[in-house]
Amino acid sequence: MAMKRRKLIGGLAAGALGLVPRVVAASDADVLKMLDQFAAAWNRHDVDGLMACMTDDCVFEAAAGAEVAGTRHVGRDGVRRAYAAVFETYKDGRWNNPRHFIAGTRAVSEWTFTGTTSAGAKVEVNGCDVFTLRGAKIVVKNSYRKQRG
Repeated sequence: MAMKRRKLIGGLAAGALGLVPRVVAASDADVLKMLDQFAAAWNRHDVDGLMACMTDDCVFEAAAGAEVAGTRHVGRDGVRRAYAAVFETYKDGRWNNPRHFIAGTRAVSEWTFTGTTSAGAKVEVNGCDVFTLRGAKIVVKNSYRKQRG
C-alpha cells in the first residue's frame, strides 16, 4: 500500500499547539506525474507547460555558463526566458527516454538530449536534472550533461 510522505515543520509539539502550520508533502505518485508532465512539455517546446510545474520563486541552473553552477536564472520571468532560449537554439530539441526517481524533497530525471543548433551542429548528450521540490512543484532545476569533446 502506497503511503504519502508527510513533513511537519517545527516538530510535532509546535504543530499540535497550532504554532507552526503543517506542510504536507506531495505523494511520490503526484511528483512522478508532474515530472512526466514536465518532460512532455520539454518535448512539445511548451514554456507555459514547463512553468506550470515550477514555483513562483523558481531557479534554473543551466548546465553551461561562466559560473561553477552554470548560468543561474532566478524567478519566473528569468526561468521562462531561459527555457524559451533553449527552444530557439535547438528548434528540433528532444529529451528522450526520461527516467525519474524521488528521494524526499529531491528528485532526479535522466535523459538523452538530441538536437541541432541554429548553426547546424548536431548534438546528442546524456544528462540529468536534479530537482528541489516544494510539494509537487519544482523550486530548483539544476541541469547536468555529458559533454562530447
